[in-house]
Amino acid sequence: MTDHTPKASGVDATLRALLADVLGLGEERAAALTADSGLFGELPEFDSMAVATVLTEMEDRLGILIDDDEIDGEIFETYGNLLAFSERKVAG
Repeated sequence: MTDHTPKASGVDATLRALLADVLGLGEERAAALTADSGLFGELPEFDSMAVATVLTEMEDRLGILIDDDEIDGEIFETYGNLLAFSERKVAG
């Protein structure tokens, strides 16, 4: 049985590509995100409508399922928080 989900090292690249696509940031801005980079409330592109799209794309691209009760505002405060959440979900 082959596991096709991205490993932790690939989660970062997948998440950056996802944010570049969904938010229209472009590769340079997405690549420049650090763990402390603010997302929701900091990036004008990352509004409440974008949250639902980002979550859907995370499920599709990372091969994970996200329950509504797992989501809180803290996840979207910084890129580091979003990455840590994504890596935990991929790891199972």
